[in-house]
Formats: sequence, C-alpha cells, structure tokens
Amino acid sequence: MSPAGTPPAEPAASPDDRRRWQALGVGLVAAFMTLLDVSIVNVAVPSMDRSLGASPSDLQWVLSGYALTFGLVLVSAGRFGDARGRRTAFVFGIALFTLASALAGLSPSPAWLIAARLLQGAAAGVVNPQVTGLIQELFQGPERGRPFGLLGATIGISTAVGPLLGGLLIAVGGEEHGWRWVFFVNVPVGVLAVVLGWRLLPARPAGPRDHRRLDPVGVLLLGAGVLLVLLPLVQQEWRNPARWLLVPVGLLTLAGFAVWERWYARRQEPLFDLGLFGFRSYALGSLIALVYFGGFTAIFFIFTLYLQNGLGYSALVAGLAITPFALGSAAASALGGRIVDRFGRPLVAVGLLTVVVGLGAVVVVLDLAPSGVPVPWLTAAPLLVAGLGSGLVIAPNQTLTLSQVPVRQAGSGAGMLQTGQRIGSAAGIAAVGSVFFSSLAASDGDFPLAFRHSLLLAAGVIALALVAALVDVTLGHRRHDGRRP
Repeated sequence: MSPAGTPPAEPAASPDDRRRWQALGVGLVAAFMTLLDVSIVNVAVPSMDRSLGASPSDLQWVLSGYALTFGLVLVSAGRFGDARGRRTAFVFGIALFTLASALAGLSPSPAWLIAARLLQGAAAGVVNPQVTGLIQELFQGPERGRPFGLLGATIGISTAVGPLLGGLLIAVGGEEHGWRWVFFVNVPVGVLAVVLGWRLLPARPAGPRDHRRLDPVGVLLLGAGVLLVLLPLVQQEWRNPARWLLVPVGLLTLAGFAVWERWYARRQEPLFDLGLFGFRSYALGSLIALVYFGGFTAIFFIFTLYLQNGLGYSALVAGLAITPFALGSAAASALGGRIVDRFGRPLVAVGLLTVVVGLGAVVVVLDLAPSGVPVPWLTAAPLLVAGLGSGLVIAPNQTLTLSQVPVRQAGSGAGMLQTGQRIGSAAGIAAVGSVFFSSLAASDGDFPLAFRHSLLLAAGVIALALVAALVDVTLGHRRHDGRRP
C-alpha cells in the first residue's frame, strides 16, 4: 500500500529502507559497468590492432558503434520499463550486456568484435534508463538528492577512470591479448548483477495490467532520427563531406517524430511526452546536459591521444593522469547530491564555472611550466579542480532536470535526457577531435599545440552550458521576484 499523502499519479514503492538502498547499489554497479565501456576501450586500441590486424575503419566502429547503439534505444527502453516493469527490462539488459561482453572478449576477427560491440551498446541503452527510473520510483522529493548524487559520481568516475582500468587490465593480460580482459571483466560482475537485480529490484506492482502501447511508429521515427544524427558524428573514417547531409535529414526526422507524438498523444500515451519540455527544469536541464557532455567527454579522448601518441606514455600512465579528475568528480558528486535542494541551479552554474577554470589552468601550466617536468604531474591539480566542478554539474543537474517528471514517465524522461548526453558526447568528440587532428596536421605534428587548441574548444563548449545555466538562474530569480507583493 502506498504511503499516506502520496499522489495517485506517482505511487511510491514500499520496500524497507535497507532493501531500496541495496536495489540502488545493484543499479549503480550496472550503470558503472555499462558507462565504463564507453571510455575503457580507447586505451585498448593498439592491443586490438596487434591481435586482430584490424583496419582503422574497424577500430573506429569498435569505438563508436557502442555509442551509436547505446543512444538508439534509450527512450524506447525507458518507456518499456515504465509500462512493463523496470526489473524485467533491467535484468534482460544486463544479461544481454554480459553475453555481448563475453562474445567481444572471444572475438576471432574484427567483424565479430564490431557486432559484439553493437550488441553491447544496445544492451547498455536498455539498462541505463531503468537505473534513473528506479531512483524516481524508490525515492521521493528531496531524498532523491543523495541517490542522484551517487549516480552522478558513478557517471563521472566511470568515464574518467576507464583508461586507468583499461591500462591495468592490458598490463596484466599482456600487450597482445590484454584487450580481451577489458571485456571479460564484465562477465562475473554481470552475472552477479542479474541474480541480485532479479532478487532486489521491485517487481511491477500488483493491480490492473498496464496496457499502454509502445508506440512503434514513434520508436521507428526516433530511432531513425537519432541514427541519422549520430552516424556522421561517430563515423569519422568517412571522409566524404556529403556525410554531413545526414544531420539535417536526421533533424527533420526528429521534427517528424515530434509532430507524430503530438498527434498520437491525443489518442494514446506517446513514446515520449513532449509536455515534459514545458517544465523549465527539464528543458534547460536537458540542454545543459547535452552541451556539457559535448565538452566533458571529449577531454579524455584528446588527453589520452596527447599522452600516448604524442608523449609516448603507456596506457597505464595515461589512465593514472586522468585519475585526479575522477577523484574530484566522485567527492563533489556525493556532496552535490546532498545540497542540490538547498542551492538549486546556481550550484550547477558554480560547477560549470569551476570546470572551465580548471581546464583553463591546464592550458596555463602546460604553457608556463619548465621543460622536463612530467605532464601528468603538471596537470594533476587543475584536473582535480575541473573534476570537483564536474561533480557539481552531473548529479545536481540530473536531479533538477528530473524533479518534475512523474514516476510513470521516469524511464522515458531519463531516456531522452541520456539520449541528449550521447548525442552531445558524439558531437563533442567529433568537433574537438577534428580541431586536434587539423592542428596536428597544420603544425607538422606539434602535439602540445594541438592539445591546447582542442582543450580550449572543449572549455568553450562547457562555457556554453554555463550560459544556459545562468539563463535558468536568471529566469528563476525573475519568477521569484514577480511573486513578491
């Protein structure tokens, strides 16, 4: 039975407090594992090349195919969890992810590995909206701050620590076949998550069966639109400029999706309720997430290239160099989740400003430091500052963005938010990576110069997210002032 005073539209789950935190723990482990595979593979590319003889195009698909299929299924999977039960979707997704990880580790050829990565990405896209929806379901109002803080820490740490774990696994497994352990490590964790997920996650509440349709036309239009937008961004091996024509076609397809959803909403519950964008918290929060991930994810991509290809550091050292960012992000995320209800969007703005300052400091210390000082030592302190700022962005922004989303739409709402993050990540890596490689070509292989130029662009992208946060803060102040007598 729902607790007294709970609105009928948002029935609260009623496991005891210990059980719901255990369920959250399982969800966070699954989120960490699936998000880790976005970045952990970057340092394994040379090992894959030696083992399988993969072409540059093959390696590009190994890296980008995961992000592509991840982004394709988020909203549809979130809606399925809303309508048919999050436990079922979560367990299915984790089981599929575990199987795909095993297949990837056993790959005898590049084609096999690419297929396994595509399947692995789709499975990750099924899992992640269920975790966010689970928080919405198990926690109410201000108490969501802490679990969202932990989720934000999970996102930040998994993205930043991926190269370090990848480097460690390759060092243990050997230069030729160490990349296989990057995938095999998921198997025991995944099996445990399947068992505990089925045992601890709440089943769909007893009562009348939810007969909401899954809107197949909406699924098709959204999937096609996201695919057309993402494909030219993630597939950088395509040199023909005509590939960029897919982006406007994809945007037109997404516009068609919006028209369809408005029409469908008058007859059935749609795949995604566009009315959520009527909430300023959801609209501006989604925009901040999209833009921030465009700069945030690209940092690790270019830093790893700079350290390994430009300066000759090992994969392990490159991973260690990023660790200060991960530690700062973890610490600040836990704090940010606790205090976001007190400070609101200004906390996100402070975090974004701190990230920009930290990245600017990286450029300054690299310019002014004397030669001979190891780069990882020079960048440790400014990256720690940037990580602290990031921790005040991801978790608080997610909490604020989803604060007004009804529980019955939590999965699809979170799925759309995460779809924006994936599109932002792909676009950011494409843009920042293009600046990196073009600067490298123009300067005859000057890696430090290319890194500085591309890092400044990443900081500029994050500054745009800061502008969006300040707009939200300003509108909030005006609304508050307007209510004064």
